[in-house]
Amino acid sequence: MSCAIWLQREGHSVTIVDRTGPATGTSHGNAGVLAAGAVVPVTTPGLIKRAPGMLLNPNSPLFLKWSYLPKLAPYLWKYLGFATDNHVDHYATAMSSLLHDTVDQHRSLAKGTGAEKYITTEDYCFGYSTKTDFEADAYGWNKRSAAGYEYQVVDSVTYSKYDPAFGSVFETLVRCKNHGRISDPGKYVKALADHFVSAGGTLKICEVTDIEKTGDIINSIKTNIGSMKADHIVFALGPWSKKIAHKLGIKVPFESERGYHVEFINPSIILKSPMMVASGKFVLTPMDGRLRAAGVIEFGGLEKNPSRAPFELLIRQVKDVLPLLKYDEIVEWMGHRPAPADSLPLIGANDPNGFSYSAFGHQHVGLTGGPKTGRIIADLIQGKKPNIDLAAFDPTKYKI
Repeated sequence: MSCAIWLQREGHSVTIVDRTGPATGTSHGNAGVLAAGAVVPVTTPGLIKRAPGMLLNPNSPLFLKWSYLPKLAPYLWKYLGFATDNHVDHYATAMSSLLHDTVDQHRSLAKGTGAEKYITTEDYCFGYSTKTDFEADAYGWNKRSAAGYEYQVVDSVTYSKYDPAFGSVFETLVRCKNHGRISDPGKYVKALADHFVSAGGTLKICEVTDIEKTGDIINSIKTNIGSMKADHIVFALGPWSKKIAHKLGIKVPFESERGYHVEFINPSIILKSPMMVASGKFVLTPMDGRLRAAGVIEFGGLEKNPSRAPFELLIRQVKDVLPLLKYDEIVEWMGHRPAPADSLPLIGANDPNGFSYSAFGHQHVGLTGGPKTGRIIADLIQGKKPNIDLAAFDPTKYKI
């Protein structure tokens, strides 16, 4: 949607091809945080040693559909190979350049669309049960400090003066500054889509099934309602990107990371800021009329049904940190994050002539990085040089 709107503003005639319609996937189900400081990947040093124990721990936020393991294994080997200090630094440098101004980028994208009302600014907070747990997480906080991100470490008494909802549940809390929130991600993206259509854009609800190409030139894209052609094509298929990317010769090691959320409708407790519950690696975000708990990582592919254990873990852990919470009902959701093995999104031209472009693979920060990604793609198609080093995101690094 970001790519389409920025291209439309540059004067292009734009058609969006969307498999199920705007905001019916992860754009609806994410945690709603504009996580400017999300510059530390999941793959940190020591993950290889920690992962087996996490998979066997029912209170761990890492899950695996064991029947999917044979298919997952080649990807997993490459994924775990990026759990090095050098790669964390490389990732932090690249992602800082993409994410640091996310609130301003969202405001620029949403200006004049009617979606502005969903953008808010507040701290993004992390809650640790004990000071020892916070100190054990020093690696990530040191990396954020090195990348220039500002945060404040406080105790529960100090934090309760700002938001008393958690009482003394967390001994140590971190308040990350200069972050933002989307109060209803689904409605936000739908408002952007409505504006795009009202401004003359075309929205086709259908599925891309294949491409026809001669060399680097795409003759047409195949969909379940027929073929389509264009002067430029941007592939932003999220977790469904692998098949088409490989057809383009972009042999990216790629998987779906399944994410879960539970929503507590009409909650009795409204938080002042999004809170990452560090022990469970999930985010509690206040949204319009509900409280959303979103997070968890499960590897299980695109086809298998949701698992019960992640839902039950989220509900159990929310009750642990908000024991007085009351609500009308719980709504459950599972979706897919697009995850390249190196956790870095693919942003840029797929061929030397700039006929097709990739804009996918943002793993946990698709909402955060979406607007700037769209602006970059529009600049590239316009022949403008973006004010960012795109080398880390270059799709052709996977070209075979």
